[in-house]
Amino acid sequence: MKELMPWKLLHSELVFDHRWYKVRQDVVELSNGAIVDDYFLSVRPDVALVFPVTAKREIVFVRQYRHGAGKVLIELPAGTFDPQKEIAESAALRELQEETGYRATHLTKLATLYDNPVKETNKIHLFLADNVELVSAQNLDHTEEIEVLLIPIDAVQEKLSQGEISVSGTVAAVVQLK
Repeated sequence: MKELMPWKLLHSELVFDHRWYKVRQDVVELSNGAIVDDYFLSVRPDVALVFPVTAKREIVFVRQYRHGAGKVLIELPAGTFDPQKEIAESAALRELQEETGYRATHLTKLATLYDNPVKETNKIHLFLADNVELVSAQNLDHTEEIEVLLIPIDAVQEKLSQGEISVSGTVAAVVQLK
């Protein structure tokens, strides 16, 4: 069997650059010599996602409208960050407290996953936070409307099985702890 090789990047150009979305057009040479001159990628920031567990063994979830899906969805607290400017752990701690008001004193790294490696450049960094405590009100930006939900750990798997929890990063974190 032939060894798989990375594509050779011949040229790359940012063709759409907006604060909410960036698109890059690459020209690449495949291992068979074929040239693809219009390979478009979404240039996205990394995501830090937290599986926060309270002392009562409740999981802190957030519920919010997601326009791409056109639905209100249940997710774990998460947010984007630039890995050139911030480490994943600090982004996870920051997002947890901003979105929920809960604070963690320690994180355990669960995994780093590629979100959609076919067309997107980002990764999702999953963390476990035990014994989180409510220490403040939410600190949301103007684009966020977030409801905080406390779900007993024993009820999470059922919500996943019933499709109530269906966002990929959240599902990956829940499965990690199964």
